[in-house]
Amino acid sequence: MKPSATIFLLALTSLGLASCATDSRDPAAKKSCCATVEAPAAFTDKSIYQTESAWTTDQGKQLKLSELRGRPQVVAMFFASCQFACPILVNDMKRLESSLPAELRSRIGFTLVSFDTERDTPSALAEYRKAHALTKDRWTLLRGSPDDVLELAALLGVKYKADANGQFAHSNIITILNANGEIVYQQIGLNQDIQKARQTLQQLLHP
Repeated sequence: MKPSATIFLLALTSLGLASCATDSRDPAAKKSCCATVEAPAAFTDKSIYQTESAWTTDQGKQLKLSELRGRPQVVAMFFASCQFACPILVNDMKRLESSLPAELRSRIGFTLVSFDTERDTPSALAEYRKAHALTKDRWTLLRGSPDDVLELAALLGVKYKADANGQFAHSNIITILNANGEIVYQQIGLNQDIQKARQTLQQLLHP
């Protein structure tokens, strides 16, 4: 060890900073601050949470998809100015939410990700949340860069294409992810029967 490093460690020791071991003379101390903290398990190769894409919420907060880990997520891609398919798609998600027992709803997240990287600013998404009465404790609204949107759409099997008027032709798919971001069920189409989706969520919470 270099002399300078040795002097630095000795200085820390004299200040009581070099060691974080619990003082055995303190009867209130129960464990060392150096106790091992178990790291979260790594995502599997089937998890969409592996992506490093960066997103912004309607509240302007930066978020990575991995931060959604921990509870099942019901995910759909949309755009706020959509006048036909998207309102129905969101309503299908709200029907699914309402169909669940109250004690289960708080254990599930609902995430909407916009295709419209230009117009769907955080403030536009905030207005959409308000207009559709999407609660902040369960619903997450996200916008991202064109590349990140394209990547997520590919992972979810969603196809979309902008037209000359700034509208989007797109797949209407509701995806259910487990707590680790793995796709366990997809509902394709609008105004579909939500029984299978509801059963899937219940099974995730009560395996």
